[in-house]
Amino acid sequence: MSSSTSRLSALAALTVAGGLVLAGCAGTPGTETAGSSDAPAGSADAFPVTFEHMYGETTIESAPERIATWGWGATDAVLALGIVPVAIASMDYGGGDNRITPWVEDAIADLGGEEPAILDNATFELSVEELLASDPDVLIAPYSGLTQEEYDAVTGAGIPVLAPAEALWSTPWREVITETGKALGLDAEAEQVLADLDQQVADAAAEHPEFDGTTIAYAADDVDTFYLYLPADPRVEILEDLGFVTAEAVTALDTGEATFYTTVSSENLDQIDAEVIFTQVDSEDQLQTFLTSDRTKLIPGVASGAVGAIVGEENVAAISPTALTLPWILPQVVEQLAAATAAAQG
Repeated sequence: MSSSTSRLSALAALTVAGGLVLAGCAGTPGTETAGSSDAPAGSADAFPVTFEHMYGETTIESAPERIATWGWGATDAVLALGIVPVAIASMDYGGGDNRITPWVEDAIADLGGEEPAILDNATFELSVEELLASDPDVLIAPYSGLTQEEYDAVTGAGIPVLAPAEALWSTPWREVITETGKALGLDAEAEQVLADLDQQVADAAAEHPEFDGTTIAYAADDVDTFYLYLPADPRVEILEDLGFVTAEAVTALDTGEATFYTTVSSENLDQIDAEVIFTQVDSEDQLQTFLTSDRTKLIPGVASGAVGAIVGEENVAAISPTALTLPWILPQVVEQLAAATAAAQG
């Protein structure tokens, strides 16, 4: 598996997350940075609050003002709740030269104030020294690869940590939002973020009744390995929430090797019998290879031209759902699906 596919596999391993829904939280409720008088204040009645997680138990005694984040989705959740963190993980896939994804950059600009410190995430190892230099009140890292050693070092410095609940890179994306809201004393606001997300995907589905009941397969070709994403993957769930039905061929080809994807050998590609094929690629060159190679054209939907594609690292990164990626990528997803469905039905 290539480094980009490996990274996105980690980001997409939200396994049995609740239904993947998209929606607009373009308007976030706050207007200033964390710790400012205008930032949303967590309810005092919500504290102290205690979390049980894979490394034990964490209690946050009072509403934190200086929030640091680590992993995937936590930064977006904090920003969607109207607060700019003091430190965030770098995004080395899809983040551009400044290592900040465009939806995060937009949210920081909208909220105003100082940009957060960027914690080097190139090796997926947390530099506790970098983190502590930002003087945080809490570290929010529910969907991350935070190790026991890193957890012990941060908590040993007196910083409470919201760690993954059961296993690394496994917390469902919706829980990242609700747990972040709970940690900040903004439970109701977090529920509203999710309600807004639900509404936008429902609106998109209503605008495209042709999606309803159309069979689909989410596929990715990575040189020597062909991947099919399964219904447990949130990237597939978005398609189903929009009305598509995962083709029976997808689950029939599942080898049980992982919860959210399966691999398919070249001789079985012609068995991927779906009206629409959806894929993700890093570049237009890769897309053309996917559309025209003798190998992928064994798939009936590719041969007929009924393919929707998300192209470019930042767009592929955005497919993995968070409070901010969903509204950012939804228009492109819907546009691609509409064209592919028209080709399939046309």
